[in-house]
Amino acid sequence: MSTRSAVWDGIFLLCVAGLAWAQREPVLKQIDEPHAYYFREMYLPQLTTGASSAAWSPDSKSLAFSMAGSLWLQNIDSNEAQQLTAGPGYDYQPDWSRDGKWIIYAKYDKSAVELWVLDVESRQAHALTTDGLVNLEPRFSPDGKRIAFVSTAFHGRFHIFAARFKDGSLADVQRMTGETRSTLPRYYYSAFDHEISPAWSPDGADLLFVSNRGHVYGTGGFWRMKSEPGAEPREIHYEETAWKARPTFSPDGKRIVYASYLGQAWHQLWVMPAQGGDAFPLSYGEFDNINPRWSPNGERIAYISNRGGNTSLWLQQVSGGWQQPLIVKTKKYLAPMGSLALSVLDEHGRETPARVFVKGEDGRAYAPADAWMHADDSFDHSLSAFEAHYFHTAGASTLEVPPGRVTVDFMKGFEYLLASQTIEVKAGATTSIKVQLQPLSLPENKRSHLVSGDVHVHMNYGGAYRNTPVHLVFQAAAENLPIVQDLVVNKEQRIPDMAYFKTTPDAASTAANLLVHGQEFHTSYWGHLGLLHLTRNFLIPDYAGYPNTAAASLYPTNASIADLAHAQQGLVGYVHPFDTYPDPAKESLTDELPVDVALGKVDYIEVLGFSDHKSTARVWYRLLNCGFHLPTAAGTDAMANFASLRLNRGSRILGADTRSPPMAPCLVFSSRINRQVEP
Repeated sequence: MSTRSAVWDGIFLLCVAGLAWAQREPVLKQIDEPHAYYFREMYLPQLTTGASSAAWSPDSKSLAFSMAGSLWLQNIDSNEAQQLTAGPGYDYQPDWSRDGKWIIYAKYDKSAVELWVLDVESRQAHALTTDGLVNLEPRFSPDGKRIAFVSTAFHGRFHIFAARFKDGSLADVQRMTGETRSTLPRYYYSAFDHEISPAWSPDGADLLFVSNRGHVYGTGGFWRMKSEPGAEPREIHYEETAWKARPTFSPDGKRIVYASYLGQAWHQLWVMPAQGGDAFPLSYGEFDNINPRWSPNGERIAYISNRGGNTSLWLQQVSGGWQQPLIVKTKKYLAPMGSLALSVLDEHGRETPARVFVKGEDGRAYAPADAWMHADDSFDHSLSAFEAHYFHTAGASTLEVPPGRVTVDFMKGFEYLLASQTIEVKAGATTSIKVQLQPLSLPENKRSHLVSGDVHVHMNYGGAYRNTPVHLVFQAAAENLPIVQDLVVNKEQRIPDMAYFKTTPDAASTAANLLVHGQEFHTSYWGHLGLLHLTRNFLIPDYAGYPNTAAASLYPTNASIADLAHAQQGLVGYVHPFDTYPDPAKESLTDELPVDVALGKVDYIEVLGFSDHKSTARVWYRLLNCGFHLPTAAGTDAMANFASLRLNRGSRILGADTRSPPMAPCLVFSSRINRQVEP
């Protein structure tokens, strides 16, 4: 018997009671891929108030783009955007036929993503697929007679399909790529190879796509094949990608532009020869430039950038590199809209940051044009058609909503009661809402007081937005989190927040909100560690046990990392430890937690966080019964720059139905790290 198994067997069993959570399921549960929170944020289209994807008109004078869940049309020399679609559901990923007659796009509605097509002249739209699956990234062939797209139609995994397109209908749908099961030791990706992001060569003879065939990490390299079902593909270029490469050909077919983070922390535009070869960057910056589309006349590249924090649509000249945003100053809606003016006050009558949910009579979510829209990553499908969406307000916000009944919910952490109002909004008028949040009546203690915090947040982690310490402090204030630990960590090869690591509190901290940067040590073999309050340096490398890399060795162990952290007066904790209860009689265990606790290497354990609370608490109680008085902590593992922001379990319940205040009192003490602070 191994030492690890002996330690586990020596820990006594004690079950803990837990809350009965709602029947929550993933947003698109038909997708059979691991780690849904990654591909959902980085690959599936997300609801953002800024633009998220674009397509050129055949004359290169206009762009159709997705913004706030609708499709819009704007001339590149104008600042007025015309709405093309307005639901039901949310519309994304447009592509324009070469003859200018059709715009195909992906619609998220009824727990599926279907392909729809818009007749540009009549402005009428209809469904092309109705199979209840997930269909993405549609692309017209150059002659407009075929459409390539990604679908989960085969075993729930991402593969490329093609179909005939004629007179607004699809026919003869065929799977273009096969399915291969890999024996490579992947962790964040399926054992089955995927194929995503199809692009037609200008002559229509070939398809270009991204696939992880033969690779362990990332979404894979760039492959090219004849546009025939079952044709043999060849890899023309490899580098690690993470869902967002989305290559597209130049109009002359000689070059390929795509998004890459090669050798850096952020995606930028890169270009390479169409047959493969060495690539070089077209853009630079400490932010993401993604989703490039080459104009038909070859002069410009349209792309999505988060350089201002939110997503936005930009243009870059191919020769010279001049960049300019496509600014929307005026929106021409399909139907008249109304305005909603919100004011959120604290118990003293002062404006206060808070989280706000706004849902129109059409069932869609709305937010101010400059706000970051966030969404839950799972929900009870029997209670709602969509996951909960929300934004953070500084205290006063104005937004446009469709006329009719509008429901607005407010929350500010779990120390305040929830508030909800349903009002009638009239077209062309502004309706005002003022709500004063009331604090919960908590037990008083003259010698101490309750302070909420989150010991596990990631400021930037490959999401849609570009976060900063100032904005993270704003998010913390809206969530009523006086203390936030930002754990700097790698995402694939890059470490997005490395530039922000420091051994003292961040200068963006305020008197009410403290922001501190720590580290998460990433090894799935031994278990992830949180390293708080390091006083000297970030520990490099940030991971161990990564097969097929120079960090393939299982050394340093977590015990060694703990010693290095303690030498800096840091605190060491095991984060999101268990998704299921570990049983050494049924599985081979490599988690180092029990050994490290026995050796005195561990300062805390995240009993509440992004893991199974009951399983983790069960292990913690066994440790207590063995005499190890291990402190607990709570960390959401929230990726704060995600549009599909992962929430802690308490927030998730309230996010699914924010009008369920009876849950709030019992969650105050279970969804935050609660510390007794001496006055």
